[in-house]
Amino acid sequence: MQLTPVYGERAVVRAERLIADPATPLLRQRRRLAATLATLDDGQWAAPSRCEAWSVQDVVAHLVTATQFWAFSIDAGLRGEPTRFLATFDPVATPAEMVAAVGPTSPQQTLEQLVEMNDALAGAIERVDGAWSTPAEAPPGHVAIALVAQHALWDSWVHERDIVLPLALPCTVEADEVAAALTYAAALSPAFLACEGSTRAGVIEVCCTDPDVHVRVEVGPQVVIDDGPAPTDAIQVSGDAVAVLEALSHRGPFPVPLAPEDRWVLGGLEQAFDVVG
Repeated sequence: MQLTPVYGERAVVRAERLIADPATPLLRQRRRLAATLATLDDGQWAAPSRCEAWSVQDVVAHLVTATQFWAFSIDAGLRGEPTRFLATFDPVATPAEMVAAVGPTSPQQTLEQLVEMNDALAGAIERVDGAWSTPAEAPPGHVAIALVAQHALWDSWVHERDIVLPLALPCTVEADEVAAALTYAAALSPAFLACEGSTRAGVIEVCCTDPDVHVRVEVGPQVVIDDGPAPTDAIQVSGDAVAVLEALSHRGPFPVPLAPEDRWVLGGLEQAFDVVG
């Protein structure tokens, strides 16, 4: 299916309190992944990842094109010309087609491309110069650049684990990376539902530990991220923060299972990525 991003002044997802410094966790995570990739041999680059039918090199090739997009999107937003490229984007078929189109490339060349795109993203982030509320494009449409950065972090953080866990390599957990990615991931699936025109409404309260993360997500035609108190009938998501983030990203079960009547909040990502169950 194609995404249905919402463009214009009224963002489909917004944060009442933007993360003060999304740049630090975003760039640290990407540099750490590049450093890890530099230690791999050819057999590890060819090994299967957690992404179905993708090798480690395939995942990195995907990150190259995604990172190029994030840098371009941020710069376009800063120019006051936010892009609208994702209106025809299929989140299942398009990335696979782009990876397949890369052709024969050595692991070293793929790593060099990732490093180059990481540097381009770092340059775009530096040009933000505090203007984190400026609109730019992400899969839900036009959102604040801070949320673009959090989407980029979430995507790369999950793919880092897609690479290192099957290889039985150490998996670094940084509290600020988990908090930023989890805060965004909790709102992403409801945001995709809102993009599709869903009229479902409710509140999700995420209360996690190790690291401690508390976020309230108001779900409706606009999805709002906040850290205030939630009503007593809020959908509760709790447990180890890393495990919850993995579950929200469809990489594992929730530590505390969601009630069947509450699983609708995951419907946006399930539809966008053709996830079954």
